[in-house]
Amino acid sequence: NNHEYSLVDGGDGSVYVLTNWKARNFRLMQAPLGSHDKERWKEVIPVSDKIYLEGVDAYAGFLVVSERENGLTQIRLRDLKTGQDRLLRFPDPAYEVGAIALPEFNSTVMRFKYESLVQPPSVYDEEVITQKRTLRKVREVPGYNASLYESKRIWAEAKDGTKVPVSVLIKKGVKLDGSNPTLLYGYGSYGLTNDILFRGHALSLVDRGFVFALAHIRGGSEMGRDWYEQGRLKHKMNTFTDFIAVAEKLISDGYTSNQHLYIKGGSAGGLLMGAVINMRPDLFKGVIAGVPFVDVLTTMLDETLPLTTGEYKEWGD
Repeated sequence: NNHEYSLVDGGDGSVYVLTNWKARNFRLMQAPLGSHDKERWKEVIPVSDKIYLEGVDAYAGFLVVSERENGLTQIRLRDLKTGQDRLLRFPDPAYEVGAIALPEFNSTVMRFKYESLVQPPSVYDEEVITQKRTLRKVREVPGYNASLYESKRIWAEAKDGTKVPVSVLIKKGVKLDGSNPTLLYGYGSYGLTNDILFRGHALSLVDRGFVFALAHIRGGSEMGRDWYEQGRLKHKMNTFTDFIAVAEKLISDGYTSNQHLYIKGGSAGGLLMGAVINMRPDLFKGVIAGVPFVDVLTTMLDETLPLTTGEYKEWGD
């Protein structure tokens, strides 16, 4: 109970353990194969207040560490001989990157998938030593011209002063005079991240003058485990006030106005929609609430429903 961990074969008679034992944002430990005594674990990557460790792949000469920092995913390579780290760099201000495990333990390359609001999903190989990067595959999007669009990353200030990241997709040349119709999407529950993925359906809106935005509000894990904890149970109100702060930021920066701002969320994100349109009906022109979870009290009080008891840790009992 309360211990989350995953194991990776170290290839040398040891295992790497990604664990939240005494580490809210997780840390990486190394343990002798077959050992169940945590006191024998050796720390490889310590816990950090700023970096949220999400995964690791082990190879003969290096580790591929998947992590989040400052609201963005990133990949860190660690040379096992020197102990030196190298962070992979990417061109977009907001993006999603994830390591792809290769079956060859003695590999000298690592593979990753990269995408952003303007870059379709792409698979790259990178030579660990030379840093040569090779594009292996990209999703075909007929008629798409990436040079027509741009993504931005802005920050909204929440009610309590917390900085909330926002990812924005616009067509180049759009004037920020408050007249643009805007679709703002949010979720903010279960520690799930509102990932910065290529969303082909958003292009149709952007081509017709829309701004498309993602609110990375508390309740997700974009900024680490605390980001999740600050948006659940007695802190759930932060999820709603964060979203309102993002909407106000888009308006104050000239992306849109309250006469042109539309919002969208589904399931637990539909709960978000129900909350904010009741709290600030003056702020939004329209709302899309997909299968909205807006009967929380009724659901949590009915133990005969199949999903209720498993949800107590998220919503309360």
